Amino acid sequence: MAAGDGGNCGTNNEVEISDGLKTFGAVLKALREAGGLTQEEFGGRVRYSAAYVAKIEQGKRFPPGDLPSRSEEVLGAVGVKVLTAAARSLRRKAGLASWFLQWAGIEEEAISLYAYECRAVPGLLQTESYIRAVFDLRLPPVTEEQIEREVEARLDRQQLITNRANTAFSFIIEQSVLERRMGGSEVTRQVIDHLLDVGTRRNVEIQIMPTVQEDHCGIDGQMYLAETQAHQWIGYTEGQRSSVLISDPKDVSVLLQRYGKLRSQALDCRATVKLLEQMRGAL
Repeated sequence: MAAGDGGNCGTNNEVEISDGLKTFGAVLKALREAGGLTQEEFGGRVRYSAAYVAKIEQGKRFPPGDLPSRSEEVLGAVGVKVLTAAARSLRRKAGLASWFLQWAGIEEEAISLYAYECRAVPGLLQTESYIRAVFDLRLPPVTEEQIEREVEARLDRQQLITNRANTAFSFIIEQSVLERRMGGSEVTRQVIDHLLDVGTRRNVEIQIMPTVQEDHCGIDGQMYLAETQAHQWIGYTEGQRSSVLISDPKDVSVLLQRYGKLRSQALDCRATVKLLEQMRGAL
C-alpha cells in the first residue's frame, strides 16, 4: 500500500509539490542543462532512471541523499556544492509529502519490494473502483477534482509492476481486508479478480494471511520494505496522519525478520489462489 494508500493520510502527495522540492528540482535541471546533458544522459551517469530524474526536477520526488555525491564526476566540484546547498535547504516537515515522495523514489528504483497489509489492499494492487471507494470515505471530505488527481496518481504508481519486470514483488494481505468488502461486493469481486490476475506474473507473489492464525508475528501492524540497487534495505511504516522511513540497519533487520516469519505463516501462493476463488464465489 504505502504512503497513505488506505486513504486517511495525505495520499495526494504526488500532486502537492512543496516550494523546496520545486526549487531543488530547478537547481538540478539548471546544472544538468549547463553541463549539456539530457535527462537520459545524466540519469545514466548517476545510475538513476531518466524518469526518476524527471520527477526530481519536477519536484515530485524527494531527492535521494546520495544524489550530490553521485553527481560529482558529472557536475564538477562547484556543481556539487550548489546541489548540496540546495539539498540542505529542504525541510522535511512533519507532514507526509516529503516522506512519501522519498519512499516513492525508493519504490521506483527498488529491485525487491515487500508489503504486509492489515488495513487495506496495498496501493499497488488496488483497482480503480477500490481507490475511489477509499477516497469517497475520506475525512475530512475532498473535492471531486482532488479525488481525480489522486486516483490518477495512484494508478500511475501501479505501472511499477508492469514496467519493472526484474523487480521481485511480495505482498502479504490479511484475509479480513477482503472480507470487509470495502466499496461493496462488486468492488471486492473486482479486487479479487485483479489479485488473481496480477499473481500470475512471474515477479509477483501474493499471499493471504488467514483470519484465524494463532502464531502471527505481524501484531505491530503493516510494513513495507524495499531493497535498493546497492542492496540496501529500507523500511516504511504508517500510522494515523504520520509515516516513518526506516533506514537504520538494526531496525530494518527487525522488519526483515518479521516479514520472513509472516511469509511462512501466511498461505502459500497456491493455497492463496484457492482461498481467493472461494471468497469470490461467496460474493
